[in-house]
Amino acid sequence: MQPIGKMIVILGVVLVVIGLVVWLAGDRFSWFGNLPGDIRVERKNMRFYAPITSMLLLSIVLSLLLWLFRKFF
Repeated sequence: MQPIGKMIVILGVVLVVIGLVVWLAGDRFSWFGNLPGDIRVERKNMRFYAPITSMLLLSIVLSLLLWLFRKFF
């Protein structure tokens, strides 16, 4: 059970750091969600938003971070 506890603590620290970055530098990430390829349709009584490019970018970054994490731990 000790390795699982260590992993949970590390994950918690990573989430706190990510939360602090988003909180302190939130205005600098205003481009996220407005990238070319993000689909936004607004009509009189309907709103549809599909952040395809933003989620693809987020997936690539998270995959890279997890790969680095697995390589060094």
